[in-house]
Amino acid sequence: MTDTDLVQRSDHGAVARLVFNNPAKLNALSTDMLIAFRGRLEAIAADPGIHAVILSGAGKVFSAGHDLREMTDARQAPDGGKAAFETLFDRLVGSLRVMREMPQPVIAQVHGIATAAGCQIVASADMAVAADGTRFGVNGVNIGLFCSTPMVALTRNLPRKQAFELLTTGGFIEADRAAELGLINRAVPGDQLHDHVQQLAETLAAKLPAAMRVGKRLFYDQLEQPVDAAYRMTAAAMVENMLEPDTAEGISAFLEKRPPDWSG
Repeated sequence: MTDTDLVQRSDHGAVARLVFNNPAKLNALSTDMLIAFRGRLEAIAADPGIHAVILSGAGKVFSAGHDLREMTDARQAPDGGKAAFETLFDRLVGSLRVMREMPQPVIAQVHGIATAAGCQIVASADMAVAADGTRFGVNGVNIGLFCSTPMVALTRNLPRKQAFELLTTGGFIEADRAAELGLINRAVPGDQLHDHVQQLAETLAAKLPAAMRVGKRLFYDQLEQPVDAAYRMTAAAMVENMLEPDTAEGISAFLEKRPPDWSG
């Protein structure tokens, strides 16, 4: 299976859909899968025709996390797998960094299970919607491998004690509880999941791309700043945004009760 087969891309207007496509292995995040994932994200980030992205998984689940068989085989190396493990975890973190820094919002469309690094991807997406009954966990502790890198994204989404419980018990939560805790935006019936997420993505894709690009970057940057610095940063951005011709067109269109013309 080629890299492009492992992460398939299909475009629907201004929305790109990426599909983890190794259902026989529960869409395990192998080295080849992660290389393909990053390549797809970088290509979309550079594509001005794409305004929103959906991530989903083929088969019965979204993703069961890292490929444990591949990791076990890596231990046969003279260094016990140290170099391979460093590269593997760096590849996932690098992909998630691209996902955060790309101008388009990214929505995870989740079904079945999202565990360990699969759950990390969900927590790292800008938004996430899951089918009712989907299970989420960071259950590496059950096999003696604490989910340290997934913890970074998890603790930035969930209340502290709830995140600690998941990380240390290896237990699962279902979609309704994941929505209550803030891991996902909402849970919907499974037969409505695809259409619901597609409609959400199209709603985002219809916004002014320049405003979405600035807004996404600032959303994350201001979170890391003290309140006063965050206000200075965002006020300066609003000034720049207001000076954009397309913003003037958007305001005029609103006042004139017509759709904005951002084609130019």
